[in-house]
Amino acid sequence: MLTKKQLDLLEFIHKRVQAVGVPPSFDEMKAALDLRSKSGIHRLITALEERGFIRRLAHRARAIEIVKLPESLGGEPTAGFKPRVIEGNRPEGPRPANFEPVRVDALELPVMGRIAAGVPIEAISHVSHHVAVPGSMVSGSGEHYALEVRGDSMIEAGINDGDVVVIRETTAADNGDIVVALVEDQEATLKRFFRRGQAIALEAANPAYETRVLPEDKVKVQGRLVGLIRSY
Repeated sequence: MLTKKQLDLLEFIHKRVQAVGVPPSFDEMKAALDLRSKSGIHRLITALEERGFIRRLAHRARAIEIVKLPESLGGEPTAGFKPRVIEGNRPEGPRPANFEPVRVDALELPVMGRIAAGVPIEAISHVSHHVAVPGSMVSGSGEHYALEVRGDSMIEAGINDGDVVVIRETTAADNGDIVVALVEDQEATLKRFFRRGQAIALEAANPAYETRVLPEDKVKVQGRLVGLIRSY
């Protein structure tokens, strides 16, 4: 069940996509719902995504896709929905011959401290503890590690204060990637990466923070974001 604000936002996004083919901006959403800040819109977007009504596509501006609609907005009824149940350790009666247990693979990654704009590199140079993540999140080559996020500089990319980000170690990045960047061998920051000629732009996902543009020899990519774990 959606709250009124969540339903209002979903309806606004749906109507805008139908009308012009492009989702509204955060500013337009904020104005339409008469909210004071874009952080409120972010929370509504996150709630809609977690409930399966929308999907955000990485590395694309305004990339919000409507996945489904509630019946009140013309969506399909859910009467025929059958949830998939994962059995616990107290089975009742014999299992059918074609029974296949559900297996969820998980890996433990080291959490290398905290990261935010301006945090000294020493803060992520040692393992503080470990965290279990789905195996699918660390698929592919390369070593992985996790970092705790502090601050709101990436809030419009869906990365909140207190989240844990999963990073794949790499020294290369494409424009638009969210990376861990080491600046002047002194501080580490989580930002979007853009190459501008002989310079590197580190862009926050929050208009309250200015984009930092530095000579390319002052920035070293330490890893690329591949996953996120949210705490409530």
